[in-house]
Amino acid sequence: MLVTFSLNGKTVEADVSPTRTLLDWLREDRGLTGTKEGCNEGDCGACTVMVSDETASRALNACILFMPQIHGKALRTVEGIASPDGEMHPVQGAMVEHHGSQCGFCTPGFVVSMAVGHLNGRCDHNDVLAGNLCRCTGYAPIVRAAKAAADSPVPNWIKPKAVTAGDLPDQPETLDGFAKWYVDNPDATLIAGATDVGLWVTKRLEELTKPVFLNRYSELQNIHVSDDFIHVGAGVTIAELLPVLRDHHPSYGELVRRYGSDQVRQAATIGGNIANGSPIGDNPPALIALGAVLQLRCGGQNREMQVEDFFIEYGRQDRRAGEFVTGVSLPKSAPGLRCYKLSKRFDQDISAVLGCFNLTVDDGVVTEARIAFGGMAGVPKRATVVEAEVTNKPWSSETIEAVLPLFRDDFAPLSDMRASADYRMKAAQNMLWRYFYETTGNSVDVLAVHP
Repeated sequence: MLVTFSLNGKTVEADVSPTRTLLDWLREDRGLTGTKEGCNEGDCGACTVMVSDETASRALNACILFMPQIHGKALRTVEGIASPDGEMHPVQGAMVEHHGSQCGFCTPGFVVSMAVGHLNGRCDHNDVLAGNLCRCTGYAPIVRAAKAAADSPVPNWIKPKAVTAGDLPDQPETLDGFAKWYVDNPDATLIAGATDVGLWVTKRLEELTKPVFLNRYSELQNIHVSDDFIHVGAGVTIAELLPVLRDHHPSYGELVRRYGSDQVRQAATIGGNIANGSPIGDNPPALIALGAVLQLRCGGQNREMQVEDFFIEYGRQDRRAGEFVTGVSLPKSAPGLRCYKLSKRFDQDISAVLGCFNLTVDDGVVTEARIAFGGMAGVPKRATVVEAEVTNKPWSSETIEAVLPLFRDDFAPLSDMRASADYRMKAAQNMLWRYFYETTGNSVDVLAVHP
């Protein structure tokens, strides 16, 4: 497959396998070894590169980015962060000045992440750098470097330039064309952000069947906010979704802020997070608690269903051959929604338990309840027994005490490397307590340290 893009300011063409990772191509085919291979699963940020198009410049993990995903885009590696004549970028100079590097293995990834943040005028340095792992210096001198460079002008050489590139070969050119093609090729592998599928290649060493790249279809990348609903196209990235959620569902927004890293959020899509059917995907419990509606398409036919009905059992979803997710619609307002993510690391980690609660309380009585969990069953799942028991009951500690044993009627969690079954059950029960305290005027901050 012929892929055309800009590499450190120069247009290049690469004839590659559609599942050739950008990291392997850079290091093995171009000798650009500044981009490091660490975890090879998008977790450490050593392979961070800058990818720009007409919409934005993003920090992405090259290890789980396939070459066709950068077709028509502008790419910068750490070798292209300084000017062509060797002048350092402000973040590079600040890293030297503030002693932000020791062994240096992680430094190229940090520098690229910082350069992207600098270009985009971001000052939330902890979020920008959460996807880059450093074992030597700790983060304090690196964050100091990012702050020191923040007010420096963006160098002219770092600003992305347009790339002329035709259609991506061997891929349906339009969404309508893809829908028809997929009906005839239901065994194809659909790739949106590749933050999950990428690991099938790098970790499982799988050969993907008929890979097709969905990031090319702009119809899947729209967000529409109406009077009552928010419609999110399946191709909308988690990073693009975050500011909308912060405006309308702040607790859900904070959950999404902890979804992976900035590099992952800039690639991963809402549709992919739903369609892969993971029992520990972060978005489905929140969408289920909101009563969100999923849209799917098969050829020229469209259908809708409640998000909760999409998940049948582990590894099985209600998706027909040749059918794909096109979007999801959620209520614009849900004042009672709270989302709680429990993981071993606070940021950038897979959830052990994720609970989302959306209760309506009128005059001290629960009139409606939607409670959903991830990590408690083979699919994201509602706590229907608990919901039924709290409904029409006083919103009180006595009601909470009475319903806690009923969690065992809803869930039979498994033990694995992230948590034991007993721990998961106790955590889920405690999340209901947390929700009670927060909705009755007692703030809960799990990061607070009390003497």
